[in-house]
Amino acid sequence: MDTMAAIKQTFFQECEEQLTEMEEGLLMIEREEGDLETINAVFRAVHSIKGGAGAFGLDDLVRFAHTFETTLDGMRSGKLEITPQVVKLMLRSADVLSDLVRISRDGGEMDATRVAQMTEELSKAGGMAPAPAVQPAPAADFSFEPVAAGGDGAGVDEFGFAPVQISFDTLISDDVATGAHRFEISFTPRPELYSKANDALRLLRELGRLGDMEVACDVSALPPLDEIDPEGAYLTWKIDLSTDADEKSVREIFEFVEFDCDLSIDVNVIGMDEESASQTVEAILAQVAAEEAAQSEALPALAVEPVSAPIEPAVAPEPAPKTPVAANQQSQPAAQSAQQPGATIRVDLDRVDRLIDLVGELVINQSMLAQRVTEAGIARLSDVAVGLDDLEHLTREIQDSVMAIRAQPVRPIFQRMSRVVREVADMTGKSVRLVTEGENCEVDKTVIERLADPLTHMIRNAIDHGLEKPEDRVKAGKPEQGVVKMVAAHRSGRVVIEVSDDGAGINRAKVREIAVDKGIIEADAQLTDSEIDDLIFAPGFSTAATISDVSGRGVGMDVVRRSIQALGGRITISSRPGNGTTFSLSLPLTLAVLDGMVVTVAGQTLVVPLSAIVETLQPKATDVHGLGEKARVIAIRGSFIPLVDVGSVLSYRDEEADPLQGVAVMVETENQSQCALMVDGIIGQQQVVIKSLETNYGHVFGVAAATILGDGRVAVILDVDAIVAGSRSDVARADANRKRSAA
Repeated sequence: MDTMAAIKQTFFQECEEQLTEMEEGLLMIEREEGDLETINAVFRAVHSIKGGAGAFGLDDLVRFAHTFETTLDGMRSGKLEITPQVVKLMLRSADVLSDLVRISRDGGEMDATRVAQMTEELSKAGGMAPAPAVQPAPAADFSFEPVAAGGDGAGVDEFGFAPVQISFDTLISDDVATGAHRFEISFTPRPELYSKANDALRLLRELGRLGDMEVACDVSALPPLDEIDPEGAYLTWKIDLSTDADEKSVREIFEFVEFDCDLSIDVNVIGMDEESASQTVEAILAQVAAEEAAQSEALPALAVEPVSAPIEPAVAPEPAPKTPVAANQQSQPAAQSAQQPGATIRVDLDRVDRLIDLVGELVINQSMLAQRVTEAGIARLSDVAVGLDDLEHLTREIQDSVMAIRAQPVRPIFQRMSRVVREVADMTGKSVRLVTEGENCEVDKTVIERLADPLTHMIRNAIDHGLEKPEDRVKAGKPEQGVVKMVAAHRSGRVVIEVSDDGAGINRAKVREIAVDKGIIEADAQLTDSEIDDLIFAPGFSTAATISDVSGRGVGMDVVRRSIQALGGRITISSRPGNGTTFSLSLPLTLAVLDGMVVTVAGQTLVVPLSAIVETLQPKATDVHGLGEKARVIAIRGSFIPLVDVGSVLSYRDEEADPLQGVAVMVETENQSQCALMVDGIIGQQQVVIKSLETNYGHVFGVAAATILGDGRVAVILDVDAIVAGSRSDVARADANRKRSAA
């Protein structure tokens, strides 16, 4: 990859970060949680994208970003009122900007009509005439006059460089009169300013529009020609500006580069005598003191003795430093270090995947060594056994650290769903609000990437099928605006994501009728409410009366279930007629390694995830009771818990095993219910590497994945929830056996 391609790739990576920050800010504004700094953050994100796009000649992206940031500038200056309609426009514009970035990166054609329409809407909202293109500012007619270098009177150096006087007369409007303020500005860009696609001359042009300006460029810091760094910064600009504008207007020009330059601004008042100037300075100091006092009232009380003695003008402290930006930076190092995250680096994801694979192999080899030591009969207190224990602890720490590298919060995918909600709401004519919780919940990056499509299907179905039309909601006594909620949380070593709506719930009578018409179930089938709800996962099932862009083709929820199962997860439904529906996704935190209990069932070696196990016990004859024809329960501390024979559920044996001859492993399912799994024996606890069966073979009922044990044998990892559910449904078990036989 050449240098330019690498830089461009870095630019698009930074674009993703800027787009995320932009959408976060807009969503905060939509929730009325934002402030002026939030708007500034959104503006900076769009501005940074525009600057980088200009460096790579992405004209379409630059033009739209320019219009976007101009409208945002109206928001932050107070010229454009922040209304729900304006925020909605900004969110739609953010979608267009994201599409332009994606097309600029991946190629393809953007809908020019859509871009033009959005540009026109932004222009109207910002009160400006839409421009068909953003032309670069015309080059100014600069006149250069050598001046003496500051301090040492040096003139032209050995390379012919010298400080020069630059006249910006061509940049100043004829109708700008000499102002009442005179600013002496020293501006020294740093390399970071140019690396972020900013331009010092553009800043000077903006200053020139404020009034009469004289600029001297000090080039005395230039090194010899053969030592110049192409990415360095060596010039200092001395600016003498006369203007009617106040200091705030001058500082706003440097707002987005203040941390990438050395800047000082001295204010002089023109046309005043010494006494008036002194009074003005005192007034400014009084105003600053008043503002600081007002700000201190909003801060928590500090245990500091107040200063009561008045400050005499003759012994007053020195005025504000000439470099307020630099002073501000020096006065807040502790706060910035506390708020800013630690240094980060970008690493190719393939390298991380390779590292995870190696850690998996390390875990397997450590297990094999432990197996060999056990088979050799080496004492547990021997040096070899102690060293092996140390290796096990070290391996676990390495595995945890590597897994943490891939762990990412679910915030990005939750934010992506905001766009889906807006688009589907517009297509269906419904008013929808998305509420998210647990956005900082972390999960493996691979899981996050593969969750996008299932969650998109679920959100679309929740809006199209779950939420009623606004008029129907009003008739039902509900708010006109529907709510779709997404919640993420860690439970029992897994991540659970719930997608719920406050709509009408599942119409079970209609679902059953459609299932009978499509031949999915028999007309006389006796199904519980939960089994009827599960019918929506059947292939080809759809309750939509007509085919539309949103739904009606019978492709959706069956794809969702298969995608979740491929991740080693489960999906369940909970619906209350008239009150809405909740879909719960239970997913593993990682797809690489887990802690498990190795057990034996009918001569087979199985692994039960340790996160699902509550306790193990040896059943007694007085504790086991029959229930119905085949079901059995076990009495534990005054309550009865279903007893499930794993070997029978998985068809390892035809007859139910004697529970008194085995071990009961009490587990807890995702719906918080408990069940006792009956196994023949327990081998021990072990950390195992997860190998996907979905990828290498196919879905197997009751099996979440497979692993390689320390002795080299392959063992399956149980899907606890599926086994418990399968034990309760003869229909599900027969269907699974039929599919297995057909395969």
